[in-house]
Amino acid sequence: MSETSVSAVARWFAEAESVVVLTGAGISTESGIPDFRGPQGVWTKNPAAQYLFTIDNYLADPDVRRQAWAARLASPVWTAEPNAGHRALVDYERTGRLRAILTQNIDGLHQAAGSAADRVVELHGTAREVVCLACGDRRPMPEVLPRIEAGEADPHCLECGGILKSATVSFGQQLDPDVVETAAAATRDADLFVAVGTSLGVYPAAGFCDFAIRLGTRLVIVNAEPTPYDEDASAVLRLPIGEVLPELVAAAA
Repeated sequence: MSETSVSAVARWFAEAESVVVLTGAGISTESGIPDFRGPQGVWTKNPAAQYLFTIDNYLADPDVRRQAWAARLASPVWTAEPNAGHRALVDYERTGRLRAILTQNIDGLHQAAGSAADRVVELHGTAREVVCLACGDRRPMPEVLPRIEAGEADPHCLECGGILKSATVSFGQQLDPDVVETAAAATRDADLFVAVGTSLGVYPAAGFCDFAIRLGTRLVIVNAEPTPYDEDASAVLRLPIGEVLPELVAAAA
């Protein structure tokens, strides 16, 4: 690990021709969405909450589905606004250097901030849509949430009667192969790979750091807590994301 200054990383941002940014829950905490594994994370404070995020439990247990739908209805995603970190990446995209944002987040805040939809690769899907696990029917989440408010605790698909779920990737589900290939293609093109607000403990998302390292691409990590990749990174910045990303981008403008 290199304790590199912000000014040096800013220079890399300015010199790079193709940058890929991998974002995790840490970039959205300043928007009021808690992370999962941090000191105040959802699973840190309540390890049993992970039970709701396992696909086999979701399919087998109606009570799990009822709890999951109640959590979706109460999610801070619906009131959260993009923060300075999200907006900084929009500004960086305008420089023409941002190849892609690979995000583990399901909150849609990158797009809400103004990032081009075709630049955002949602590795773990999106909470803003619903999918039927039987017929594959897919529609916006706001079409289903009113049914929960009206007392339908475990809504079923209106097309086939199948089980509905947010269009997110749960434990036990595979990532979409097309999404993985899109992320891999972007990583192959990158001359700078930046991991922001992620513990880098979830695979295959964290594996894109391995891929970048094998390709000889410079790796920068911006995260409050240590990660398994810190020793391999060219720089590790332990600074607030909403402060340091705008600074890096402004220096590269």
